[in-house]
Amino acid sequence: MTKVILIDDEPLAREVIKAYLKYFDDIEVVQECGDGFEGVKAIQQHQPDLIFLDIQMPKINGFEMLELVDAKPSVIFITAYDSYAIKAFEANAVDYLLKPVSEERFREAVLKWKSKVSPTAPQRMESVLNTMSATAAQQNRIVVKTGSKVKIIPVHDIQYIEADDDFVKIHTPEGAFLKNKTMNFYEQSLDPAQFVRVHRSYIIHINQITKIEPYQKETHLAILRDGTKIAVSKTGYVKLKTLLGI
Repeated sequence: MTKVILIDDEPLAREVIKAYLKYFDDIEVVQECGDGFEGVKAIQQHQPDLIFLDIQMPKINGFEMLELVDAKPSVIFITAYDSYAIKAFEANAVDYLLKPVSEERFREAVLKWKSKVSPTAPQRMESVLNTMSATAAQQNRIVVKTGSKVKIIPVHDIQYIEADDDFVKIHTPEGAFLKNKTMNFYEQSLDPAQFVRVHRSYIIHINQITKIEPYQKETHLAILRDGTKIAVSKTGYVKLKTLLGI
């Protein structure tokens, strides 16, 4: 039996999907969720084969929710999103349903998934998430998971980002939080007028810098408001001087 979770903040939309799923005898809806927080917990609990996921939801959207899930299930998106997002789905072979969803199109999507379940699906999904996380709508906050809780970090609260093995550590006045992304991803997606990569291991919010001091040969230290000292490489120093106009 195929385990399915429905994640949509509109009860009527969930009822429509359940009605359409009655056509498939081998699919069981194990849980319905009204927001992304519930969705993360449900996926961890049930380990579904497939989820139907609305993108535009309150609290956190569908993309942000998927970033918090370690073992990502197959996803059929339900969306009223723009053509830019749809191109991202199509390029990575992820199916989507445009609201309002017709039964014929719904069956087509499920049958397509059944016939094309692939071991490369997680990599394709990661590509979609990277594409969508870099859009303007996603650049004003970062969503992280701390234990069983979800925290939304406004970008303006970030002091600096530090490389930490396969993760990055996002430093804020409330503490540091791990995120399963790369330094290159944040270097490309954060506003270059506010954030600068000063070292292969550090990206700094320039508003946090109070002083730049010489350190060793051709290197410097950036002193932040809270007293933190960040290594600045030769290349990073050139970037800082250009950005700060010094």
